[in-house]
Amino acid sequence: MGEFDLLAKLRERLPEPGPRVRLGSGDDAAVTVPGGATATSVDAIVEGVHFRRDQSDLATIGRKALATALSDLAAMGAEAGEAYVHLGVPADLGEADCLELLDGMLALAAETGTELAGGDLTRAPVLTLAVTVVGHAPSPERLVGRGGAGRGDLLVLTGEIGGAAAGLLLLEDPGLGRELSEETAERLRRRQLDPRPRLRAGRALAGAGASAMIDLSDGLAGDAAHLAVASGVALRIEAAALPLAKGVAEVAAAAGREPLELACSGGEDYELLAAIGPERLGEASIAIGEAAEATLTRIGEVLAGTGAEIRLPGGEPVDAAGFDQLSP
Repeated sequence: MGEFDLLAKLRERLPEPGPRVRLGSGDDAAVTVPGGATATSVDAIVEGVHFRRDQSDLATIGRKALATALSDLAAMGAEAGEAYVHLGVPADLGEADCLELLDGMLALAAETGTELAGGDLTRAPVLTLAVTVVGHAPSPERLVGRGGAGRGDLLVLTGEIGGAAAGLLLLEDPGLGRELSEETAERLRRRQLDPRPRLRAGRALAGAGASAMIDLSDGLAGDAAHLAVASGVALRIEAAALPLAKGVAEVAAAAGREPLELACSGGEDYELLAAIGPERLGEASIAIGEAAEATLTRIGEVLAGTGAEIRLPGGEPVDAAGFDQLSP
């Protein structure tokens, strides 16, 4: 497998450039004419850290690499635009394998309106995919950061949490799913292996006036703390209001974990946590319903102070911490 022959075959699979891309893959750099405002993010997944090849097919790994990067655009309320992919190829990965990875990415790109506009290829000790994504909005004001939450805002959450963490436990020990139907177990595994970026929900929340937003890549406990720090406020989340994915309680119990702790500390749900004014909640709920991508649940409020707390009905805090990539 030669580098340039493989690059040529990868490029052959790419669709024709869209209207924003004047010069795409194959030159020293891509040339785009985006207009408005852009949001750019980089994300990477590494074999042995974020996935294992014996647990997932290569097309799904390719989808996950693009999905995790696009989730950052969802958290900004941006429309997906271009993606640039760096592929680190281990010695045991062949040409057909690389094409399968690309096909998985192209499938999600087509679903989300993302254009693969370029990238890079190199040898690597393990399979690595680093994806840079560029999103678009009519103006900078239409993009939502982490730092705009204010006292009196409500906290809302798209979808359900805990599914990816429970799915990872099932992948590591299938016996933990003995109490589950195969349909429920498979849904949890898919939440871990094949996440979906909430792009339509993010745009809906941005359009409805969300003041701050973050995607749940490192777990609700950790990402809520990030939003609190960026906004200079305190977040109070009611544990009883949290929408846990079906099957999380059973898997947590089988693994000797508390369901709420697992759901709040486990990463990779890629749902959106947003702050929004009370007067805009109805509009946001309608917009999310029209986006037809996820439910929207009110889970807490923004207060004066610092930090983020997840409280049980009796007032006790949930003992949960977010995922730290560099923790031992």
